[in-house]
Amino acid sequence: MPTPVRFVLVHPRTPENLGAAARALKNFGQAEWTWIRPPWSPDDVRARTLAVGAEDVLASARLADTLEEAVADCSWVVGTSGRVGLRPPPLDPETFAAEVARRPGRIALVFGDERTGLGRDELSRCHALTRIPSDARQPSLNLAQAVCIYAYALARGPERTSLRAPRPGTESDLRGLEVVLEDLLRAVRFVRPGRAGVGPLVAPWRRSGLTRVEIRVWESAIRTLARSVSKPRPSNGLDSHQKR
Repeated sequence: MPTPVRFVLVHPRTPENLGAAARALKNFGQAEWTWIRPPWSPDDVRARTLAVGAEDVLASARLADTLEEAVADCSWVVGTSGRVGLRPPPLDPETFAAEVARRPGRIALVFGDERTGLGRDELSRCHALTRIPSDARQPSLNLAQAVCIYAYALARGPERTSLRAPRPGTESDLRGLEVVLEDLLRAVRFVRPGRAGVGPLVAPWRRSGLTRVEIRVWESAIRTLARSVSKPRPSNGLDSHQKR
């Protein structure tokens, strides 16, 4: 059986695409997916028409209001993008599938809507990116086609490792660390009111695959530093030994 991955579809626009995507997921042994704010319900007749034999997968779709909610329990969140020149270079579907096989914890694969793809804020929540190599004369793929390609790559990928590995941190854990860091940096006026937060500083943490223990250590260190910064200092800057 292929490694299960959560397919997350952000603002899907076309019910027919979801019916076809449900069929592709079932073709290749995937069944977990989440839709973020679709404009219609999973029982839409247009979706059911294309979900031939996969009506159960279509009906099982979980609904979420935000990407943060959809991936909160995931340790590795990978966004799909058709853009060129991205850094670091996106993984192709086969490399993505091989990486999935060696990683513990829940994994999410995120797709943007059919017109605009994933936006900057959504991409910033991803730990890595993946792209389907396609001809430059016709670079974009239909959403259901893209889902099918990744489901197939996962079905052909290597068996997931059974070696015991450190428990990976989830996106919710990283979000908590981001909040602690931003509170500290606002207190010391590194981050000023009305300006962007600490997203660029946290991005390397997302890419590095921190374990839950490592996140807890970082959080403890930042909290300790914050307490030290908040302590009042002697008014003249001299200790008792210096005074004598």
